[in-house]
Amino acid sequence: MTALKNDTFLRALLKQPVERTPVWMMRQAGRYLPEYRKVREEAGSFINLCTHPELACEVTLQPLRRFAFDAAILFSDILTIPDAMGLGLSFSEGEGPQFARPITSAADIHNLGIPDPETDLRYVIDAVRLIRRELNGSVPLIGFSGSPWTLATYMVEGGGSKSFRKVKALMYEQPALMHVLLEKLAESVAAYLNAQIAAGAQAVMVFDTWGGMLTTEDYREFSLAYASRVAALLQTEVNGQRIPTILFTKGGGLWLETMTEAGYDALGLDWQTDIGLARARVGDKVALQGNMDPVALYAKPDIIAEKVKTILEKYGAGSGHVFNLGHGILPDINPEHVGAMVEAVHRFSPAYHRP
Repeated sequence: MTALKNDTFLRALLKQPVERTPVWMMRQAGRYLPEYRKVREEAGSFINLCTHPELACEVTLQPLRRFAFDAAILFSDILTIPDAMGLGLSFSEGEGPQFARPITSAADIHNLGIPDPETDLRYVIDAVRLIRRELNGSVPLIGFSGSPWTLATYMVEGGGSKSFRKVKALMYEQPALMHVLLEKLAESVAAYLNAQIAAGAQAVMVFDTWGGMLTTEDYREFSLAYASRVAALLQTEVNGQRIPTILFTKGGGLWLETMTEAGYDALGLDWQTDIGLARARVGDKVALQGNMDPVALYAKPDIIAEKVKTILEKYGAGSGHVFNLGHGILPDINPEHVGAMVEAVHRFSPAYHRP
């Protein structure tokens, strides 16, 4: 494989010295880009876009042609694993993901198999290989998966939810059965991420989108424990190179101290968490990623630059910070505002990394 020309992102995740704070953006390949919308229209559906490696590669690379991001992230969806388990994933315009065959019984859970990434999810692994080749060492490639808990919520609810009534009912009324489901998902997520790493992903991220919907006790038992199980199963060294790992729990700011024990190199922060206080709380145990409010990108470029400066100031001097949004970019953001954010990170962050 070609040597990396820009490894700032990887070094920051490992808390190694860097010349400036690296920056990338959740959902950086997405609907805010007109070139993405064009390819999405030509693909005919979001599913087609995800399942054709050439198209997934193209949209992964699009933001890097516009902006000086320090990492690319695989274009895919967090629900590929349950789809490979046979639940029948589809996307309805304006309604989000839906499963044709959600989990409704103990038998459904016991009958679930662990997908083989090289066969059942071959389109994702092929996309990783293709993207890695096309990047040609310019920046690292991030692989990802949904967390076991987050995948379980969609599988039991049949789609998105506001109350999480069904999955919480399973958790409260049949906790042993819930653990069976989560253990299968932890094994599946680890196998999936390991296959992405083997195919060329140079860092991996676990998106625990719905962990923040739980109580503190339930988060530890049903979400964090299985994210930790995934971390323990990951192959995080390839040819002598460390593969950094990131855990992002939306709404998880209350639990940062506990999250540092889960085995990840970095924790993602949503925008509701003060990054300076977060750094004081986690100490040197992990790096931090985040955490600008995505809505701030609607503001004028000079205001965006001030928001960037504030986050950098709050984190302070030294490595261990990857600049990002506190959640994914919204689809109607002006791309020029993204450019203003990236430029501001590049302009202001070197001052925090001088010897």
